Amino acid sequence: MLPLLLLFAFQQTGEQTTNRTFGDKPKNIILMIGDGMGLTQITAGLYSNGNSLYLEKFPITGLITTHSAKNIVTDSGAGATAFACGCKTFNGAVGVCKDKTPCLTILEQAEQQGLATGLVTTSSVTHATPASFIAHVPDRSNMEAIATFFLQTDIDLFIGGGMKYFTQRISDQRNLVEELSAKGVAVSDFSKKKLCDASPAPERPFGWFSAMEEPESAEKGRDYLPLAGKMAPDFLKKRSAKGFFLMIEGAQIDWACHAKNAPSAVREMLDFDAAIGEALKFAEADGQTLVIVTADHETGGFALEQGGARDSLDMEFNTAGHTASLVPVFAYGPGAKQFGGVYDNTDIHVKMRELFGFPANDMESSRSLKN
Repeated sequence: MLPLLLLFAFQQTGEQTTNRTFGDKPKNIILMIGDGMGLTQITAGLYSNGNSLYLEKFPITGLITTHSAKNIVTDSGAGATAFACGCKTFNGAVGVCKDKTPCLTILEQAEQQGLATGLVTTSSVTHATPASFIAHVPDRSNMEAIATFFLQTDIDLFIGGGMKYFTQRISDQRNLVEELSAKGVAVSDFSKKKLCDASPAPERPFGWFSAMEEPESAEKGRDYLPLAGKMAPDFLKKRSAKGFFLMIEGAQIDWACHAKNAPSAVREMLDFDAAIGEALKFAEADGQTLVIVTADHETGGFALEQGGARDSLDMEFNTAGHTASLVPVFAYGPGAKQFGGVYDNTDIHVKMRELFGFPANDMESSRSLKN
């Protein structure tokens, strides 16, 4: 088996792990974001899982810089907005540029072009990363405002926590779940049906809430991410013949690293990798789907210390916050060759947009560090 870090030596080869021949352009894109997932989080997951991860199946690898508009260390809002919009913004912002003007997201562009769209996360759906693809607010903590954007878009599928921001609103007492239902969205939640029993019908948009606030950790039994990784692409493929855009986030890698909880970080990494495996299975069978896996930033300054064995890792954190380290990118499927090399996080958006053939986003001119 090829050691994980040596994969970077093959980033420009374009060799696939199967005999499938891909075209140059994808019909579908699945963007998978491991929040806080740096190389050490991946390495710890690898060694804790019998020296094996689905990530090893990706033939193309790269590295991205993650700084925000004014800070070398980004937060998830600015990091995800770079992916969603292709522009740098300030820490704490979601779906707006550094001057606080709304920026058109890749999800919104996909909707405009008639593609199906979806968001899946192990956080609340109003948390910074998913919010950056659907909402436009200068303060990521304003989750009630973020929730209203689920009524303003035609998103086809969303899965995650945060139901309280839809049904127990302090700001206006609206019940957004009732409003979504009136709009034709089939909404269910953890108190009524498990995700495995929800069986969404492609005739209607689908939403499933995994928690009233934030979902439990994988250590405490949360298990829906791999299932969502299997269900969501199949559902979205049936929703539009033109293709789909899907973002899947493993949010709690970041939370475990903030808490300096190494075993939990490994468990979240493996949960995310299981979802990656489901996305890969879909892409391998479909032949028209590009899967991109990356991170918004690294969290914790995570390190594997000297003296630890592969079956007994000595894991330490240098900080409880984010770091400015470059983070990896993995790509599989049509267009994957575009993601090798070293580049900026905003280029993820540009590459996806160009592969989809969407018009240029006017705000992409603000991508550079000097801006």
